[in-house]
Amino acid sequence: MTAANFPFDLYITKPKEYLLGRQTVVAEELARFLEDEGLVFTTDTQVAAEILAEIAGRTCYMSFGKGRKSSREYLENILTSKHGSVLEHAVWCLLITGVSRALTHELVRHRAGFGYSQLSQRYVDESDARYVIPPLYQEDAALRQKWHETIEYIRQAYIELAEAITEYVERKHPGLEAREQRKWARQAARSILPNACETKIFVTGNSRSWRHFMELRGSIHADTEIRLLAVEVCRVLKKESPNIFHDVEVVEERDGLPAVRVIHSKV
Repeated sequence: MTAANFPFDLYITKPKEYLLGRQTVVAEELARFLEDEGLVFTTDTQVAAEILAEIAGRTCYMSFGKGRKSSREYLENILTSKHGSVLEHAVWCLLITGVSRALTHELVRHRAGFGYSQLSQRYVDESDARYVIPPLYQEDAALRQKWHETIEYIRQAYIELAEAITEYVERKHPGLEAREQRKWARQAARSILPNACETKIFVTGNSRSWRHFMELRGSIHADTEIRLLAVEVCRVLKKESPNIFHDVEVVEERDGLPAVRVIHSKV
C-alpha cells in the first residue's frame, strides 16, 4: 500500500482541547460572608477562578480591603511567595482528543489535583480507531510510510482477532448477554493495540496542578507529543486566566519546537 492509499483521516498529527468547565462565583453568598464579617472586597477581574483564588488567599490573613488592589498584583504576590495552595481553588475542565495512549500513560501520572475519565477500550470498538503519528515520523516520508504499514497490519489483526474471539465467546458462553460478549471480545483483542492508538480523556485540574503539568511536560526534556499538548494547554489557560498564568509562556526552543517556560517555578 502506498502513502497515497492510506486513509489519512484515521491518522492524527496534533491534539484538540475543548474547554468544557470553568467556575462561577456565587455572588449572594460572597456578599453574605462580607456582611457577616463587616468586610469590603472589590476586584478588577471578571474571571471567577481568579476571584476565588484571591478570596482564598485573603481569608488566610483576613486582608479583605487591605494591601494590594488589583487581581494581577495580588496573584503576582501569591506566585512570587509560592503560596501555591491558594491556586488549588481555581479549577478548569478540559476534554482532550487526538492524543495517544502513550501520552495518557504519562498524563495520568499527575495525580495530585487532577481527575480523569478516559475512553474505555473494553467497551469501545477500536476497529476504526484513529492513530496518532509521533512527531518524528511526521518529519520523514519513508519513516512515515513504514509506520503506516505497521499500523495497518495491526488494525487488520485487531479486527480479525475481535471477530474470532466473539465467535469463541458465543460458543463457550451462549447465555451471556450480547453486551457482555462484546466486552469480553474487545478486552481480549485490545491487548495488541499499540500505544499510538488515539484516545479521548476528560481532565479536571486546579490551576496549581495545571501549572505543574505545563512546567514538567512542556519542557524540552519531555516527550515531544505531550510537550506539544502542554503548549496548547498553556495557550488555552492563559486566555482563560491571564493573571494566574501570566508568567507561563510559550517559547521557541533550540530544537525548533515550541515549549513552555514558567517564570515562577514550582509554586
